[in-house]
Amino acid sequence: MKSIRIKLKLNNKQKTLIAQHAGYSRWCYNWGLSLWNAAYRDGYQPNARKLREVFTNYTKPLYPWMKNLSSKVYQYAFINLGEAFKRFFQGLGKYPRFKKKGKHDSFTIDNCGKPIELNGWNHKLPFIGVIRTYEPIEATTKKITISRQAGDWYLSCSYQFTPTPTPKKTEIVGVDLGVKTLATLSDGKVMTSVKSSSNI
Repeated sequence: MKSIRIKLKLNNKQKTLIAQHAGYSRWCYNWGLSLWNAAYRDGYQPNARKLREVFTNYTKPLYPWMKNLSSKVYQYAFINLGEAFKRFFQGLGKYPRFKKKGKHDSFTIDNCGKPIELNGWNHKLPFIGVIRTYEPIEATTKKITISRQAGDWYLSCSYQFTPTPTPKKTEIVGVDLGVKTLATLSDGKVMTSVKSSSNI
């Protein structure tokens, strides 16, 4: 697998839509963390799947504005929260903390199991639409993450990379120049001199 990260060239409308998705992801992550903490205090054992079920059936219908954004955003927000807790319990990270606006803004989406084709400069992303990158990309991936850094938005993803085999190098043969023979090669071949072969 190979990973890439490239800067996006967005118009104002696209910047607004992407910022809304990042805010949606942050809102869901913080909601999930709050419910996770409360569940632990009450003796329950929450996980990402249970959070998604509660959110889908009870919380999301209360916020009509969420219908205008990709549902993949909150699904990945809960997956990321679950992974954060997994790292914490394994001793590989700190206890998950609430996210703040403007700090590490990001969100992840996919294409419902279908591959996302990134070809050239313009790319059609699920729900987001066609966006442009500052550099051409040639990749097929299952999901993408869009994040903000210093006011700019970047696309990152991982994809299967098949290296192109290098052509076989030409074999090198050593040459030993002699008196009786013209040359003796390192592979054993002997080249007679022109004089001896002509019997002059």
